[in-house]
Amino acid sequence: MKQWKIYGILVFVMFIWGFNLPAVKYLVSEVRPVTVSAFRIFLASLTVFAILASLRMVRKPTKQEWKFIFLGALLNVVFHHYFLSIGLSMTTSSNAGLILGTGPVITAVLVSLIMRIYPSRLQWVGVLLGLFGVSATVLAAGDGTSGLSFGDAFVFISILAQVFSYLVISKAAKTLDPRLLTAYMFLIGSIVLFIISLIQEPGEIKAFFDVTPMFWLAFFGSGMIGTAVGHMLYNYSVGQAGPSKAAIFMNLNTLFTLVGSSVFLGEVISSRHIFGLVLIVGGVIFGSGAAEDMWRKHKLKKSPS
Repeated sequence: MKQWKIYGILVFVMFIWGFNLPAVKYLVSEVRPVTVSAFRIFLASLTVFAILASLRMVRKPTKQEWKFIFLGALLNVVFHHYFLSIGLSMTTSSNAGLILGTGPVITAVLVSLIMRIYPSRLQWVGVLLGLFGVSATVLAAGDGTSGLSFGDAFVFISILAQVFSYLVISKAAKTLDPRLLTAYMFLIGSIVLFIISLIQEPGEIKAFFDVTPMFWLAFFGSGMIGTAVGHMLYNYSVGQAGPSKAAIFMNLNTLFTLVGSSVFLGEVISSRHIFGLVLIVGGVIFGSGAAEDMWRKHKLKKSPS
């Protein structure tokens, strides 16, 4: 697939995830976080399997691929969603947004150290621009970043686990379609989370009988679109573009989260948000390599044939 189509998919995924975060925040306020995450991710696994079955893409993994599936399930599903759901129930969305924005920097550093894939100077410029943009956007919320908490630490651990999972996904993508990898990871991860919920949140399943219709709308929307479609497309993009380039687009997540919060929660978007948007978009253009691609094409057009 052409690189620009991958970039388009990644922007679309960030849009989905941005609107998904307020939904998850709402869900964990109605049902305790680990329990609701286990069922939400199980729904996501069924959704991905159904989509792939219709495309005749479901197959039995090899022994080597199962190793990647289990490791990916622990990092990308169990650790990431466990700590993220717990963290969201304990911290503000502004703090979570700022911490989520560190993902591209962590990814770039870890990929450089572990896989020895070194970003160019322009891509490092993009990483820094994106980080500044995320900071400016979140700080526009006022005092949302004051006072770090255990919730902030849990969100950071969730991002760290997710970054490591991208390295696993990138390796597994050589033989196993990342979309099928996503389905298996969700299935195994949801079972592990359900076992944890029985120990940590006994009897919480009863809470599902007391929720409102709005809860079920958010639950199915988050599970089937935000989690299933979002992660399926993102993991596919990681396999195509690599973890560093794909992670750059995570900067847009904070922006779309604020837009979603404005639409659903009535929060105001200020001029500082617009300033952050400019930096974030610039960071994505430079960090993804799109600026270098455009410059190369420009030079090719100018060079004599």
